[in-house]
Amino acid sequence: MNTLAYAGPGPWILFVPLVWAAVVIGVVTLARRAGLRRGGGFPGGRDRGPDERSPIALLGHRFAAGEIDEDEYWRRLTVLEEQFGRSVPPKGRRT
Repeated sequence: MNTLAYAGPGPWILFVPLVWAAVVIGVVTLARRAGLRRGGGFPGGRDRGPDERSPIALLGHRFAAGEIDEDEYWRRLTVLEEQFGRSVPPKGRRT
C-alpha cells in the first residue's frame, strides 16, 4: 500500500519555462549579433538604402542644399554608382 501523499508537481515544473526563456533569449541574441534586426539579413527584408554617412547620401544632401548644381550632381553620382557597382538611370529619368 502506498502511504505517500501526492504533493504536487514539485520544483521541477519551473524547468520547462526556464528552458523556453533561454531558447527565446538565445534566438534574439543571435539575431542581433548577425545584424538581422535592421532588415538586412532576413529573406525578403527591406533595403533601407544608403545610410546618412554614405558618399551618395552626402552628395544628395549637398545637391538639396544648393551647394552643387544638377550637372555636377549627376556627374558625381555616376562616378559613385560605378564605384559601388550599381547602375545609374539616364540623366533626368528617375526609376
